[in-house]
Amino acid sequence: MQHRTARASTAALLAVLALAGCRSAPDVAAYVGDERITVDELQAQVDDRLADAGIAAAVEGREEDLTAQVLGLLVEAEVHEAAAQRYDVQVTDAEVTRRIEELLGADDPEAVYGRLAQQGIAPADIRESVRQQLVRQEIATAEGGAEPLDEAALRARYEEVREELGQVEYGYVTVPDQATADAVVVELAADPASYPAVAARFPGQFTLPELDRRAPGELPSALAGPLAAAAPGTAVAVPVPQAGGIVVAFRAGTAYPSFEELRPRLVEEAGEQVEAAAQPLLEEVRAGLDVTVNPRYGVYEDGRLLPARVGVVDILGDETTPAE
Repeated sequence: MQHRTARASTAALLAVLALAGCRSAPDVAAYVGDERITVDELQAQVDDRLADAGIAAAVEGREEDLTAQVLGLLVEAEVHEAAAQRYDVQVTDAEVTRRIEELLGADDPEAVYGRLAQQGIAPADIRESVRQQLVRQEIATAEGGAEPLDEAALRARYEEVREELGQVEYGYVTVPDQATADAVVVELAADPASYPAVAARFPGQFTLPELDRRAPGELPSALAGPLAAAAPGTAVAVPVPQAGGIVVAFRAGTAYPSFEELRPRLVEEAGEQVEAAAQPLLEEVRAGLDVTVNPRYGVYEDGRLLPARVGVVDILGDETTPAE
């Protein structure tokens, strides 16, 4: 009996040790390396979000999806923290706040967060997603060779692409005969600023009352060649029978988009490059952490948590702005 009791005790202790060593404790929602996200911690985070009436209404009947969404964000927070430590990068609260302010722009924060709540997204979710995005940017810049997303880098890129984006600033006036056309050509060459007044004297379907801007490939086909060859501030007469007369095509010059006009495109392109450089580095960190999610919450694949019933949960669908 004593031997049997000793064997039973030994087996029981071994079972406890085995349970402690495995990554399937019922009170743990997810393991990320040596870190644990407990069920209680997860539930507290979910309860915080459900305290928002807008979020509660948005996820009514889909609370499991919200839980999976929150857990996915918490898991990725641990992954990004490990990556930040590995690559010795740091993102401060002030940097997160500044980036959110940039994303909001002139929009009313309360209105924006209200709309996000209707999608089941809390301010804390946005803040953490932005933090993770900034960590990836820092890692990609430091280790992946990506260009930084700061103002100086964006302006340097603007200077590189500016010439490619020039638009022809032009107008055209249809006049009844060649003699009138010749006179208008001379008049516009002498005073390019007089174009609106000249156009006003010859109103009609084939006269532009004000100058327009278009890329060279988007110019009216009958005028594209003459306008491309014309020097800035000059005009050329072009016979266009379908216009009912002689068309005087006037090239005022070349207009370039301003940095501010082009900024959203520059940020998007740079962001795509950063993500492409960061993801392999982040995946290497993630693989080394042996992320394990309690099956009751879904399946963790490729850095995303697939809820038990529905598809992928992703707070920042395009990686720059909040999405469903």
